[in-house]
Amino acid sequence: MSAELVDVTEVGSYFVSNYPPFSLWDRAYVPEVTQAFASEPDRTVPLGLYLHIPFCRKRCKFCYFRVYTNQNAKAIERYVEALAKEVELLKVQPAVQDRSLKFVYFGGGTPSYLSAKQLRFLRDELSRSISWDNADEVTFECEPGTLSLEKVQTLKDIGVTRISLGVENFDDTILEVNGRAHLSPEVGRAYEWIQQVGFPQVNIDLIAGMIGETDENWHKCVERVREMNPDNITIYQMELPFNTIISKEMREMGVTSPVANWSTKRRWVSEAIDTLQAAGYHASSGNELIKNPATDHFVYRDNVWRGCDLLAVGVSSFGHLQGVHYQNLDGIDDYLSTVEGGELPINRALRPTPHQILIREFVLQMKEGRVPVQPFRDKFGVDPLVEFAEPLANQQAKGYLNVENDSVILTRKGLLQVDTLLTEYFEPEHRSVRYT
Repeated sequence: MSAELVDVTEVGSYFVSNYPPFSLWDRAYVPEVTQAFASEPDRTVPLGLYLHIPFCRKRCKFCYFRVYTNQNAKAIERYVEALAKEVELLKVQPAVQDRSLKFVYFGGGTPSYLSAKQLRFLRDELSRSISWDNADEVTFECEPGTLSLEKVQTLKDIGVTRISLGVENFDDTILEVNGRAHLSPEVGRAYEWIQQVGFPQVNIDLIAGMIGETDENWHKCVERVREMNPDNITIYQMELPFNTIISKEMREMGVTSPVANWSTKRRWVSEAIDTLQAAGYHASSGNELIKNPATDHFVYRDNVWRGCDLLAVGVSSFGHLQGVHYQNLDGIDDYLSTVEGGELPINRALRPTPHQILIREFVLQMKEGRVPVQPFRDKFGVDPLVEFAEPLANQQAKGYLNVENDSVILTRKGLLQVDTLLTEYFEPEHRSVRYT
């Protein structure tokens, strides 16, 4: 295969977020997570909570998450009540009882699709079972066009500490072509409200390589986000998992990939890093930049990538408990009927081996650009420099990383394509299987 073909963004590209691959998780392993919930936990392990809000105004053409559009207030109220019921079922599990939450993450979909009234209802319902008042971080994903000053103030009132604003691009034509629901004027208004209300952390998302992106426009986007001066900036490179609208159109209509190729996307991200570092930002991972390394921490990411317990709440949510991966039912009707019937809505699971857990944490932390190896020796009794000597040597020879000061340090070249490097650390039988 030629380098040109390899460079094309084809269907099946993905962002590594777990190991072993999700395609290996199975309903047959659900008893493993049921047993984990019924067992006394290691209470030194941090506990987090992920809540999936699956509602959106529109489905973006590049979205691969479980989302539902055009839902009315009654449907949303029923779903929120189911979330509260699921948390109620979770809180009585021996593995969860009397544990405090280190972080909470509201993801989607579009959590900010909920009205201010629905958000307060959600907080009131959940507070009967859990509290995040003492959590280090409560993150809430927002789509600019769903916000109002009242809603932003409500987010502050219910305890949100970190806002993540899904801007993606500032060009209205590009936003429309890619199926985004908001337009650029809504970004400016939303950001003004967020600044007016005030949150300890504000993140802005951009996507390099959206359909229609150009050099000129990308540079305008980076300059605009620099002027906005948020605490955190996350830049994703457009990928094409199997279940996106773009991927479906490519397969069914035989069209070529409309997404920028990988070398272009990596160049755009590298140029953004240069611009933002010159403005005082620091790279904290291959796709995240922060203003102040002393105060700007993404608690959710830092803990999930280091093997914390994560409670999954909501349709299609992913979790991890006492060494077991699991995912909830991925259809909203099945999810609702199961929870309303008084049962945990777990659909599939997998108990990775200790070696697989080592791989998972090592490859995820590689995405941060620097991996100190002593914590792995302490935790797993394994030296990663020995265990992964072959892939480390291969990738060092190709200029992707260096091993120095007892750490694995990725170069800029490696950081820009880190997800392509990680499968080399997988067990051989997992290197060519479908990821999701």
